[in-house]
Amino acid sequence: MVSAAELIQRARSIVPLMAEHAAEAERDRKPANAVIEALREARIFDLMVPKVHGGLELDLDTFLEVGLTLAEGDASMAWVSTFYIEHNWMLCQFPMEFQTALYRDRSHVLAPASLAPTGHVEVLAEGYRLNGRWQWATGWPHAEWVIAGANLEQTDGPPRPLFLALPREEVEFEDTWWTDGMKATGSHDIIIRDRTVPFERSVSILAMGSQDSPGAQHHSAPLYRTPMTPILGLAASMPAVGQARVGVERFRQEVGVRKTYGGRRTQASRTSIQTRLGKLTLDLDEAEGLLRKVTEEVMALRDQATPEHRTRWIASTATAVHKSRAILAEVAEASGASAHFESHPLQRAVRDVNTLSAHTIFDLDQRLEDYGRTLLGLEPKSLF
Repeated sequence: MVSAAELIQRARSIVPLMAEHAAEAERDRKPANAVIEALREARIFDLMVPKVHGGLELDLDTFLEVGLTLAEGDASMAWVSTFYIEHNWMLCQFPMEFQTALYRDRSHVLAPASLAPTGHVEVLAEGYRLNGRWQWATGWPHAEWVIAGANLEQTDGPPRPLFLALPREEVEFEDTWWTDGMKATGSHDIIIRDRTVPFERSVSILAMGSQDSPGAQHHSAPLYRTPMTPILGLAASMPAVGQARVGVERFRQEVGVRKTYGGRRTQASRTSIQTRLGKLTLDLDEAEGLLRKVTEEVMALRDQATPEHRTRWIASTATAVHKSRAILAEVAEASGASAHFESHPLQRAVRDVNTLSAHTIFDLDQRLEDYGRTLLGLEPKSLF
């Protein structure tokens, strides 16, 4: 069995490969095959899969360290990796009949998930009929299965949000991922037309991560009764914070050798550079510290968390991402014209984190409003 420390070390060993393939992956608009295979061999995608399915059954503290480490190599590939890990956790919340069949001959599945319940679903005798189009299917080029969200209309109450799982061959895709950042994630649109999904390949979104979910009832580890939203928040925020971490370190190294224009001294001798580096380092400590505090609290409280805890966790991950974006912008501002060559990784980091921060979960105004409402004893407004 691979320990947490060993898995983190394996992640560290893959960082140079991710950095080496980052430009190629951005150009091809999909993850590099060599990186996917290295992550498979290192068992990175097994992190949250239960031992009964051949996985490592490691917890959120390991997820955090692995995600932040991978993010130092490339934001896009770290994003794909952390979501592939999280989506295996999601699949392990489905009914056991499906889990057992899915993991019979493997210890992980590469599964994009389009979580917004935009699909149309209706009940048949043998399962659900599913139709619709979904955006943001991160990791589609290497997909083996797909998770799609849909609202089941009910006559006696509000719609019941569901996740449904389908094999790749039952899903179409449209090449829509033409973006200015996070290009290598392959987050295309997916289309599902009149597919029948057996009941055992569905799970209630509201039950997921609580004691009522199939995963929590069958897997004893606390990980499987952890709320989904903070896991999603961590998966999405680690690439930004990891890129800020490597950006500040690269800045520290480069000002030590880069000469002032027309002079002989290095930029490290300038008071303004020293001051800026000190500020950037403290800003980074704050961003990373937010993720560490969220991880610690989620592991302590799990599904016993109050709405105040839950809204604070998501507001914290959103704040960490916005801090990371500001850090990278300041590093770019202080790094001179050379940082804007396409060969310099900083320009990609800035574009990637700008794009990443536009994810709906990082709408900082909404996240802070929800947190503030719970502090005042009011219900949060948003789904998160």
